[in-house]
Parts: sequence; structure tokens; C-alpha cells
Amino acid sequence: MQEKTTLEVIASTVEDALSQGLADLGLTAADVSFEVLDSGGKGFLGMGKRQVRVRLTVNGEKNDESPEQVEDKSASPADPEPAPVKKSASTDPKEDEPLLERSEEIINKLLELMHLDAKASARYDDPDREGRQSVYIDVTGKDLGVLIGRRGKTIDAFQRIATLIVSKEMSRWVRVSIDVEGHRNRREQQLRQMAQKIAQQVISSGRKQNLEPMSPYERRIVHMELQNSPDVKTNSIGEDSQRKVVIEPK
Repeated sequence: MQEKTTLEVIASTVEDALSQGLADLGLTAADVSFEVLDSGGKGFLGMGKRQVRVRLTVNGEKNDESPEQVEDKSASPADPEPAPVKKSASTDPKEDEPLLERSEEIINKLLELMHLDAKASARYDDPDREGRQSVYIDVTGKDLGVLIGRRGKTIDAFQRIATLIVSKEMSRWVRVSIDVEGHRNRREQQLRQMAQKIAQQVISSGRKQNLEPMSPYERRIVHMELQNSPDVKTNSIGEDSQRKVVIEPK
């Protein structure tokens, strides 16, 4: 069995350790799992007299069917889950009051580390398919295009890191959805409308159509929008940044 690559990082906060470790490995949050070996002294996210120590482990070799392909077929949420935790999730906001406050603190700290003049506001989102708690974060501020990134790649990576950190802090899986001044909502509506429009064209012509390359998050929106269509079906083709959705007749 091939040993997995690991890296231990010591930093002031969990966020700093993760950022430093991912940069050293040249990977994204989706490519690794992490374990907090030493949470440091008391304070915000481990800030205090003693620094935190985090071990990052590079995920194993991919199967013939990549995680992205599996996600596309199931149209599941975009974020990778951390290692299973013992504590069960609460779906009752009254039993989970610290979650919103803690989520806001974590996201605001990340924004500060990115030197962005922005503020995060948290509210409860609809639970996921398994009834686990979800948090919606709206980020407002100045010059936030850099946070969105080209085709939303930066905000997707930011969301994955935020989900991992919040889940670790709360000792259970918490799905965190991050929007930047309504960007995701607007983009989602555009994608749903486009999916329906192209589906009608496919039905009329009887020929399949390829959409433009999209992020995993955007492809899932298209898959979910058309998954119950009696007339068309969807699948994904291509590699990496050129991966796209194909809509074809059933």
C-alpha cells in the first residue's frame, strides 16, 4: 500500500496553518484532509500563548471514476466532507445558537487574512439531504471581484476551506454556503434559465448540445435543474477546467 503524503504545520491559527500547508503542497482544500494536533492556547481559533499544530494528509489515489464525476451524477452539494465526527448534527437553531456567531467570526477572520474590506453575515440555510445543519454566509464590502475569481473558482475554494474550518470548530459536519453580494443567487438563476432554454432547443432539434466549461458547483446546478426532465438527460465531459455539461435527448 502506498503511503500517503503528510505535512505538519505550526502557525498562529488553524486558517494560517491550512493556508500555509496548501501553499507548500501546491494543492487545494479538496485534495487534502486535515487534523488539528494541537489547538494551542485559548483565544480566537487557537490564538494565544501556544501556537496550533495541524497535520495535512494528501488524499489517496483516485478511483477510475473521479469524485467530481460521482458528484455530477448525484448532483450533490459542492463541498468535500471532513472525516466523520462523533457528535450528531442539530437541526434545531435554538439548540445551536453558537453556530451562526462562530461561522461569522471564522469567515470574517479569513477575509481579514486576505486583506479584504468586507464583512460576513450568517443565517441558517435549508438542511442538506441528510438533515444536517447548513449555514448561508453573505459577504458584503468593496472590490470583491477578487474573492469571486474567474468563473467563481476563488469563491468555490474559499467556501471549501470555510466549510472545513467551521466543521472542525463545531466538531461535526456543517455545510457552509458563501455568497458575495448575491453573486451566487444571480448566477444560479442564470444557469437554471439557460439549462431550460438549451433543453428546449435539444428537444426541438433532437440533437445534443455542449455547454460552456463550468465549475463543479455550476455543473451541479444544471444537472439538478434537468434531472427530472422526461425528455433530456445530462452528463459531464472534458478534463479539469474544460469540463462541461452535455444536454442530449433521452
